[in-house]
Amino acid sequence: MKLHNESTSALNTVTAYGDGYIEVNKVSFSHAIAFGPEGEIAPWPVPSPAEITTALLRQAAGLPEAKVDPLAFLDEPEAARIALPPGAPEVLLIGTGARQVFLPPAVLNPLLGAGVGIETMDTQAAARTYNILMAEGRRVRVALIPA
Repeated sequence: MKLHNESTSALNTVTAYGDGYIEVNKVSFSHAIAFGPEGEIAPWPVPSPAEITTALLRQAAGLPEAKVDPLAFLDEPEAARIALPPGAPEVLLIGTGARQVFLPPAVLNPLLGAGVGIETMDTQAAARTYNILMAEGRRVRVALIPA
């Protein structure tokens, strides 16, 4: 299904999707990808929603690897939270393929606790939602598994 009219925007836009592919800026991908409005469209090494881990969510969100002192909570409870860099996404959309698959709370909680909202939905809904939020200028990133 084509999603765009004529876009002159330099922002990464989902332009189509279908069985086994996702098209961004009129370039087709047959594997999972993660991206935001600007920057590269990166391969996302996730063959199925069951394989998604917190580390893979961090990668999709464009966040650096977590470096949390495991004993920091003894001195300061808030120090155990993930520190977000400037410009971190306010929401991460996860397209889980043809059907919506909810992720386990243990996988989501580290990013949710740091202030990144995470929404899981089928890939078509995630693509449409990403385009809307991106067009509104929101700090959004998306990770899509082809349906």
